[in-house]
Amino acid sequence: MVHIEFLGPIQKEPLDLEALTLREVADILNQDDELKEWLQTSAVALNDTLVSSLDIKLNDGDKISLLPPVCGG
Repeated sequence: MVHIEFLGPIQKEPLDLEALTLREVADILNQDDELKEWLQTSAVALNDTLVSSLDIKLNDGDKISLLPPVCGG
């Protein structure tokens, strides 16, 4: 089981899912119309390290964070 957290303005409660890869997580999350747009623009961190590939294998207890782009001033 992996833990998924949604940061910043993404208004979703954390989820726990069974998934073997980040691609499986993305496929599951893409079924939620509210998350589709965020998934295309957000950075992804696995255990607090930014990643760029969805082909990364996951381990039980991994934490996945979706980090949406933000504006600063």
